[in-house]
Amino acid sequence: MQPNVRGQLHMPHSRAKRKIQTGAFLSYLILSAWSFTTIYALFWLVNNSFKISSDVMNSSFKLAWNPITVNYTAAFDRINIGRSYLNSLIMSGGVVLLVLLFGGLAAYVLARFRFRGRSAIFSILYASLLIPAFATVVPVYELLIKWSLVNTYGGLIFPQTAGNLTFAILVLAGYMSTIPKELEEAAFIDGCNRWSMFVKIFMPVSKPAFASASIFVFLWSYNDLFSALIFVNKDNVRPIVALLSEISSQYGTDFGLMATAVSLTVVPVLIVYLFIQRFIEQGLTEGAVKG
Repeated sequence: MQPNVRGQLHMPHSRAKRKIQTGAFLSYLILSAWSFTTIYALFWLVNNSFKISSDVMNSSFKLAWNPITVNYTAAFDRINIGRSYLNSLIMSGGVVLLVLLFGGLAAYVLARFRFRGRSAIFSILYASLLIPAFATVVPVYELLIKWSLVNTYGGLIFPQTAGNLTFAILVLAGYMSTIPKELEEAAFIDGCNRWSMFVKIFMPVSKPAFASASIFVFLWSYNDLFSALIFVNKDNVRPIVALLSEISSQYGTDFGLMATAVSLTVVPVLIVYLFIQRFIEQGLTEGAVKG
């Protein structure tokens, strides 16, 4: 009797295929469970923002069948969250613009030029990531007092710009180094100078990297409670993270109001992230793999 060679060859292949399918199923199952915990936490927060404080304490996990908007009215009238929101947008937006401008120019030089000391600059940039922000508070605060920038927008914009420049330079330089030299040579032939080349070629081509850097810089600046509590203490320039800290101390028992304030802080940023997440993933992966 002739052995069934085809069957013998087919069995290991089928087993390997089943193992791959089982592994993929388990991976998706674990990721789905982790995603559910994250999404449910956001749903829980928004759901409780439509309840009064006593309902949050007694039935925080129940759906708000009769949602109320009194918390949202109080957030804008009582604690003036709109002003703090505008302050955060101004400060974080200014930080993003300055970081992308100076970080983009520095990344362009480091990625496209070869000069003495280039490796040393990269080493310094990587080493600066190890320095905690707490170690620079005293000298930074003294400079802000000297320049009369305490309790101003600039008092948060300039320190946060300096703190986020290193990350932006490394991300942008890694992506710009992947751009073909032929594109640069063709621009030179067409009469482009260095500035025109940066604005008209490198910035549009590096759009994914700029999007990645901008969202991370915006989030870090937006959520920087440490700097907001030290460098700013006036209501007219107070960012929203400092307002949340004040709510927890002054209105600590009003859990509905706290849930409303946190929802107003988190949800808009999440919506922006959903629209540009494709650029973020592309900028981080291509810059990391090819750079």
